[in-house]
Amino acid sequence: MTLPFRQRGDGILLDIRLTPNAAHNRIEDIFVDGNGHSRLRVKVTAIAEKGKANNALVKLLSKSIKCGRGNIDIVIGEFDRNKTLLIKGDTPALEKELKSWLRKL
Repeated sequence: MTLPFRQRGDGILLDIRLTPNAAHNRIEDIFVDGNGHSRLRVKVTAIAEKGKANNALVKLLSKSIKCGRGNIDIVIGEFDRNKTLLIKGDTPALEKELKSWLRKL
């Protein structure tokens, strides 16, 4: 299975499948969607209203990967369950950290 991220000049693009209104905030696993794309499955307790679920997603990821919230932007899918996030920073270092972090899931 391929990893759900790819490099970009200013950071890493991370593909997510977000489920709002869940029982717990948690990062579940990597899966392949119907289009053959690897995505990280994430659930948050916040509802999908007025950006609450998106904010909860960014908060959860920033804590999990230990980076500031200001370094994570939703670049695709702001109003969709399938999202692509940009994690800004030193691309090679971020890639190494993400690979290590994803192995622990």
